Amino acid sequence: MTKRWVNKPEGSTWGDWGDEDELGRKNLLTPERVKAAAAEVQEGLTFCLSLPLDLPGGNTVNPKRHPPKFGPVFHPPGGENYYYNMAWNEYVDGNMDVSSDECTTFWNQYSTQWDSFAHVGSLFDADGDGEPERVYYNGFKPDVDVLGPDHPEGMGARKLSVSTMAESCMQGRGVMLDMVPHIGTGRTVVGYDDLMRMMEADKIEVEEGDFFLFHVGWDDMILEMNYNPDAKKLHNAGAVLNGFDDKMLQWISDSGVVALISDNLAVEDSSGLGETQGGCSRLPIHRHCLFRLGVHLGELWYLSALAKALRERGRSRFMLTAPPLHLPGAVGSPTTPIATI
Repeated sequence: MTKRWVNKPEGSTWGDWGDEDELGRKNLLTPERVKAAAAEVQEGLTFCLSLPLDLPGGNTVNPKRHPPKFGPVFHPPGGENYYYNMAWNEYVDGNMDVSSDECTTFWNQYSTQWDSFAHVGSLFDADGDGEPERVYYNGFKPDVDVLGPDHPEGMGARKLSVSTMAESCMQGRGVMLDMVPHIGTGRTVVGYDDLMRMMEADKIEVEEGDFFLFHVGWDDMILEMNYNPDAKKLHNAGAVLNGFDDKMLQWISDSGVVALISDNLAVEDSSGLGETQGGCSRLPIHRHCLFRLGVHLGELWYLSALAKALRERGRSRFMLTAPPLHLPGAVGSPTTPIATI
């Protein structure tokens, strides 16, 4: 096929797995590496890595995202009776069944979530005309591949959506770094040197095709706040990666990880603009991973119980199964991951 791009970002993986590739570094997670992940299962213990999907509660932590809303469906359609705790004997004599049904409105990235590659793109001169244009991973384009709400065909990511992630199964070896014993739960912007010190102290090795997770303590704070989050306290707590550290970005490139995952809000520090590889950005790790490398990001996961269990056993590796919803068109998705040790 004809390439959609003439130029590709420096250091990117665009085209490495073909012109039409939507998986990015997930391509590195071969069957052999999935088998290696299964070999990490020693006790058969499982851990749910999702917060309740209606946490943090309210919308003070991220004003544009709201908790799920439940709504009724009716029986018959258009009728006045809710299909909820409904006794069928009202409609069919002698039928003893009682049924419930519902609809739910989700803000897909409110709670435990995956970011697809259609979540963040960049201005970049992919077509070689000298002017930067909006573009996503591997040159996929807004209004052609990622359709906006005014598009006559309806909005949604026709390419790079979470459904592509779901079809690829998102299963492999997870590697956990628990930052809390090293630096506590205060707000800390972690650079490359800090990250390496913690990993070396815990004898953690990351290999090509791994999911890299780091625990900062946000998950327990959110649970303790019990649906009444203190946004100011949260935004001043927990470690975040420093996306303005070029060595950090290079490590992500060199590591071969297929995803970065944390229990914090954005994986990285999102508090201000700065110059980084490719120009100014507020979310340089998002741009580096989702736009340039094809590395997925997972946010607001529940990692506390798994981190404790691994630390007690002197381990850092486990098998991770973490598909998003198989929802065509979505640029982000709730997820309920499972870790097995």
